[in-house]
Amino acid sequence: MDIVIPLFDRFEPLDAMGPYEILAHVPGATVRFVAPEPGRVTDTLGALTVDVGTGYAEVEQCDVLLVPGGRGTRELVKDQDFVAWVRRIHDGTAFTASVCTGALLLGAAGLLDGLTATTHWAATAELEAYGARYTPERVVRHDRIITSAGVSSGIDMALGLAALLTDDVTAQAIQLYTEYDPTPPFDSGSVAKSSPEVREQARTLG
Repeated sequence: MDIVIPLFDRFEPLDAMGPYEILAHVPGATVRFVAPEPGRVTDTLGALTVDVGTGYAEVEQCDVLLVPGGRGTRELVKDQDFVAWVRRIHDGTAFTASVCTGALLLGAAGLLDGLTATTHWAATAELEAYGARYTPERVVRHDRIITSAGVSSGIDMALGLAALLTDDVTAQAIQLYTEYDPTPPFDSGSVAKSSPEVREQARTLG
């Protein structure tokens, strides 16, 4: 089971590392990071640097393609070589998934046209510009295409994907091992639950 996660400058760290933590525990799975060019990429917060030894062009196929988001997606959607690679790799995957604004890259590749999909709540207009219909659901699946909402939702998506790749018991065992049993101190994790003041400040963070 070959799972590929592209990284790029200004990627959102939890978008990639949350699903990586989950999917790396899938029996028989290998998770690989790829980048536009081999070398270092830096996350959107500026403090995490990752050495990636493989360029995406070296990857011709995989079982799962998982595209994270982050500020860097706004530049990558203009990179026709990368977008064409996403489209080409998707043709042979068992599942193609995105977290947060990674959905914009799936959209740019034409994979979401006419489908309901989710992304970070602040990027809904950008998503719909690619022909998708935004829904505020945390995870949306259409056959082998899966999109998930902002940042932390990638963990939920990855657990569901782990079940699709194996079985429910294995996915639940991974959930238990990672002790993913969230009890957040505040109930403001979605637009529908947050106050106007919280939403205004949240927009300054991305």
